[in-house]
Amino acid sequence: MPAYLAKRLGYYALLLLAAICLSYLLTSLALDPRAYYEGRQPPISPAAVNHHLTGIGVNDHDPLPGRFLRWLGHAVRGDLGETIDGTSVDAEFGRRLGVSLRLLLAGTVLGTVLGVLLGAWTAVRKYRFSDRTLTIASFALLSTPVFLLAILLKTGAIWFNQTTGTDLIQFTGEKSPGVDGGFWAVLKDRSVHLFLPTVSVVLFTAAGYSRYQRSTMLDVLGSDYLRTARAKGLGPRTVLLRHGLRTALIPMSTYFSYGFLALFTGAIFTETIYGWHGMGEWFIDSIGKNDVNSVVAVNLFAAVTVLLSGFLADALHAALDPRIRQAS
Repeated sequence: MPAYLAKRLGYYALLLLAAICLSYLLTSLALDPRAYYEGRQPPISPAAVNHHLTGIGVNDHDPLPGRFLRWLGHAVRGDLGETIDGTSVDAEFGRRLGVSLRLLLAGTVLGTVLGVLLGAWTAVRKYRFSDRTLTIASFALLSTPVFLLAILLKTGAIWFNQTTGTDLIQFTGEKSPGVDGGFWAVLKDRSVHLFLPTVSVVLFTAAGYSRYQRSTMLDVLGSDYLRTARAKGLGPRTVLLRHGLRTALIPMSTYFSYGFLALFTGAIFTETIYGWHGMGEWFIDSIGKNDVNSVVAVNLFAAVTVLLSGFLADALHAALDPRIRQAS
């Protein structure tokens, strides 16, 4: 197993390098940093614009391969360059990283666990009322755009607060300004603001995972080895959890690695709608400013998280399937 994971890790390292190269190439070709300075009063001289763009490494008059190699040389040392405004990309990246990770980690873990459990439960209760109800609810959620789901939840929270005459559900920003009172007061305030955005991510994630888990679980339930396990006297719960669910989770590990990118895309809209100053908001703002270095930094974060999820999926696959361990 260690040899298998080491081989997969090397493979993902190559993919990360390819993703960085393509991201820098496409971003440099698609964005026009000079447009950021157009329409200024008083106008900025072309020489001053060239000097600033050269200083931050995004001057389109310089050869693209040379710009990329200079950026890459600084990036491997932990320097992602400067924004179009002349501030540090590293500082902005670090500030927004924690914001996005809180939302993505909480939503991913809760949504995945909930989706797997619901999928397995509905497979066991095939075609019953609970199965049909959850199927309809899942497809309704999957057919609803992420931004519309976030807006509907936001509208529902406003209605709830107005009806109860409280501000129990707070959803604007990641925290309340001026909160004081120690660690627990800050934690409570962050948790309250995290609730509704996390629900938005969890619902979307759980709906997708429950459909795939139900399908894979149905394939497993009719297998010969489960009938053999029952014939040997194993209890229904042991048969389903130890043998059925474990086997059904193997294809889900592959889905997890590919589905994380869609989750990250959805989180971009969620952050924007709920006023979270994370990677999603930064990505939208950076495109509007034609900020090449910032867009590449967000793409780097997306590539690392997606490939890391793929590596975790490979590790889970190897842990669940003994054939992978034997082959390695």
